[in-house]
Amino acid sequence: MLSNLWKRQAPQMVGIDIGSHEVKAILLGKTADGYKILSHAAVPVKKGAINDHDIRDADAVVECLRQIKRILPKSVKYAAVAVSGSAVMTKVIYMDASLSEEEMEAQIEIEADNLIPYSLDEVSIDFETLNVNSTDPSKVDVLLSACRTDNIDTRVDALDEVELETKVVDVEGYALGRAVELVLGQLPEGARQKAVAMVDIGANMTTFCVVESGETTFIREQAFGGELFTQSILSFYGMSYEQAEKAKIEGDLPRNYMFEVLSPFQTQLLQQIKRTLQIYCTSSGKDKVDYLVLCGGTSKLEGMANLLTNELGVHTIIADPFQGCLHADESVKNILQPSISKYMVACGLALRSYGQWRT
Repeated sequence: MLSNLWKRQAPQMVGIDIGSHEVKAILLGKTADGYKILSHAAVPVKKGAINDHDIRDADAVVECLRQIKRILPKSVKYAAVAVSGSAVMTKVIYMDASLSEEEMEAQIEIEADNLIPYSLDEVSIDFETLNVNSTDPSKVDVLLSACRTDNIDTRVDALDEVELETKVVDVEGYALGRAVELVLGQLPEGARQKAVAMVDIGANMTTFCVVESGETTFIREQAFGGELFTQSILSFYGMSYEQAEKAKIEGDLPRNYMFEVLSPFQTQLLQQIKRTLQIYCTSSGKDKVDYLVLCGGTSKLEGMANLLTNELGVHTIIADPFQGCLHADESVKNILQPSISKYMVACGLALRSYGQWRT
């Protein structure tokens, strides 16, 4: 069960984000005024090894993890990883506040059997008590999560291969929501009590989560990302995939590229975000979010933050936790500053080292 992987005051864990383009790792230490990067790594993963967040080529992923393990301090033994939100079924249920954890667990199995379209032998289940129910104080809201066990096992097995013990299996959207803590210093005072939307634009997937008063209240994933941008460059200018990736990163593109490729992609991305915001507003009863924070490898596209601010009327920034409560030695900061926004899920996973967890 997933509950065996969560709980108690956690040991120090490296956060490992297994993406379709790169495997990223961050190790954080706690400081008096935030957190400090103790170690970091990003290793490109073979194209096709990860597809729709599923590990299709375990050997390729293990090889990436081996490279990461060599970079990490030898003392690091534990890791936190995440599964895709689309692989996880969640439901908030209501239970008597007087129930013990053992009684809750027995009740959860019954609820899970009704929620999950698979045999319970094929899934891992976890639950977390949230708050006292707003309409009935004798009840508590409990978040029930279930995931196909093979989705978890492929990640745990890959980490086992490089002698890293998986202590936490999280959900990507919740890891992203936890990373809000690192960027609150970039936002106006009082942002902690507002609705902050994190938008992680990866190679093939955009993960969207809303955090309200420290709680992640909404998660959604869209099959859309920077890979489409690369494909547009590739087809428009007759480049190979490698040439298109290099040109995208280095900005070495024809003068008309902004009009021919960048602007259409930005419009598509805007529509994806706008649609997701509408779904959030419909489900929450709110008119809009208060702030948008862009992160992920595609977040720093020229003019994207300004476009979203103007088109959506929502204050939008690109995540830079170095302006928040994340610190690093100057040499590390200089290396990471241009790309730190792509580490937000890994940071959210690493932050599990400093929270309570069940045994």
